Amino acid sequence: MSIYENLLNTINSKGAAYLVLIDPDKISLTRLPGFLKHCENSGVDAFLIGGSLMMSDNFVTVLEIVKTNSTLPAIIFPGGVNQVSPVADAILFLSVVSGRNADHLIGKHVIAAPLIRKAGIEPISTGYILVESGQTTTAVYMSGSLPVPRSKPEIAAATALAAEYLGMKLIYLEAGSGAVDSVSDEMVKAVSDVCSIPVIVGGGIRTPQSARNKVDNGASIIVTGNFFENENNWDMIRDFASAVHHKIPVGI
Repeated sequence: MSIYENLLNTINSKGAAYLVLIDPDKISLTRLPGFLKHCENSGVDAFLIGGSLMMSDNFVTVLEIVKTNSTLPAIIFPGGVNQVSPVADAILFLSVVSGRNADHLIGKHVIAAPLIRKAGIEPISTGYILVESGQTTTAVYMSGSLPVPRSKPEIAAATALAAEYLGMKLIYLEAGSGAVDSVSDEMVKAVSDVCSIPVIVGGGIRTPQSARNKVDNGASIIVTGNFFENENNWDMIRDFASAVHHKIPVGI
């Protein structure tokens, strides 16, 4: 079974999938094995690994630790063409469809495609939509793209629909790591109402109720990351998973 099919099956069986993003620049390598086991025992469905800016050389090391200490899928969430490795199971083949920077629409992809093929990992084509979040995020700055205005859900919906018509398998609504404001429920609903492919929502989601609200408005996959860089928040991972997995009765 492909990783994409695995995600679809999880969405169908649990109502939505819950993914945790690991930024190699921001996680302690000594704490990572314990964090991975805690996530797996708490109901996390897969890990995303990557970041918009790599200041360390821990990317492959983190992937190896994930594969050694967890049975969950390890999916690269690339911030650049240097974030490709055969250690991973799959990679989100991101195209920043919200922007007009050709490098991030197709340019970098031409360089990355042969590397992904050589690595033998599964590419999952994803329409990446940056959304205004109350501050300039690293993703916005590094991509050189204007985000979709938070108050314009119709722009996000039209952009997502275009990405689906271009053949992309996922839509990713991204407020950005550490965003002040998460993607609005109104925008999630507007995009989900017009698209037939799964919608991922990430950035600035700090409570299980906020995660559940995104799912109730049509999100198929919820991603949290920055929130769990604080070890004091780890005990909330199970609460997030339960909020996202709305088809599974509480206690199971």
